[in-house]
Amino acid sequence: MSDPQPQPPRRATIDVVRAGLGRRYRRERRFRAYGLLSVLLALASLLLLFTDIVDKGVGAFRQTRVQLAIHYDPERLGVGARAAAQELAAADYEALIKDALHERFPAVASRAERRALARLPSSAAAWELRDRLLDDPRLLGAREKVWVLADGSVDAHMKDPGASTLGPLQRGWVDELAQAGELALRFNANLFANGDSRDPELAGIRGALVGSLLTLAVTLALSFPLGVAAAVYLEEFAERNRWTDLIEVNINNLAAVPSIIFGLLGLAVFIALFGMPRSAPLVGGLVLTLVTFPTIIIASRAAIRAVPPSLREAALGLGASQVQVVLHHVLPNALPGMLTGAIIGMARALGETAPLLMIGMVAFIVDVPGGFTDSATVLPVQIYLWADSPERGFTALTSAAIMVLLGFLVLMNALAVLLRNRFEKRW
Repeated sequence: MSDPQPQPPRRATIDVVRAGLGRRYRRERRFRAYGLLSVLLALASLLLLFTDIVDKGVGAFRQTRVQLAIHYDPERLGVGARAAAQELAAADYEALIKDALHERFPAVASRAERRALARLPSSAAAWELRDRLLDDPRLLGAREKVWVLADGSVDAHMKDPGASTLGPLQRGWVDELAQAGELALRFNANLFANGDSRDPELAGIRGALVGSLLTLAVTLALSFPLGVAAAVYLEEFAERNRWTDLIEVNINNLAAVPSIIFGLLGLAVFIALFGMPRSAPLVGGLVLTLVTFPTIIIASRAAIRAVPPSLREAALGLGASQVQVVLHHVLPNALPGMLTGAIIGMARALGETAPLLMIGMVAFIVDVPGGFTDSATVLPVQIYLWADSPERGFTALTSAAIMVLLGFLVLMNALAVLLRNRFEKRW
């Protein structure tokens, strides 16, 4: 008989376990590294996006102004020495601007050069002089140096000379004015004081801001009480049957419906059927109520479920009715979560564009709305309109409006976090 072959020594159990643990630890480290890499990539993408927006939009917060020596000559204005306010309002202020420019550049003689020189100030410069003279009629016949708004092409040249659209003569005049300290970048008050305009140097977001506030006011006034009432009924009073199950499923489905569908519904019902005015904050608020309604119901129901059942049982044991339990105990304790859900819903409504386009809020609106039925637009739609404009000046305005919108969204989300941390109870 041959001797049996020697068997290889068996590995100890502890060695097998240690080898398996080593592999698992390496996999766990790789998984953590992949997760960290994903977070870093997301943060880098956000940083790149915000940097691009800020880089393009920060210039819109400053605006170029040119200093002119204005002589309020009654003869050039076409009014008498003691003209009334009505005459001063209809006077020829462009003549004063042309005289000031010709006095500043006396060598300009040809008609074409004078026309090019007259295009350096904005078309709104005459209106600025008119408002100044109407505010102080004693300036009639006097001389003063006034900073007036420069044209959008001059403003673009001051901010980025490499992308200037000015001609050689105009560049020379602009450079001469800048070296003399008669051309400067100042805070752009028009951005927050004016409505929309065809001229980028005159365009502002005031009309869109007021329209957004009016629209959100309607949305909050309708969606919050109705959403809370629906959540309370479904959680505290409704029987558990196939109908309530069907309602719950539909509420969850409505939260995932594209917002443009609600815009089509608003167009068909509120405008076509009920005859409400197009492009009005009232209709916009009704449409956004439909958009935010499911979100508020879901958040409110989650807040109600978070209230301990023992609180309800204790109140019922002391003789309180079901309504008293809800009003005196459940709602006060669930209110922080409800408010958080409402603010998040309002933040979503603030950024909506598609449903408002369907009801006509994409119209060119110059005047600031004074009520819920006046024609208006909102900030996201204003951004959409400016992004589609061919003028270069609207590029910076678009990014500036995005910065303002993001600022509002950050404030609303910060308020939601603050309310949750301030009033949330630990059970």
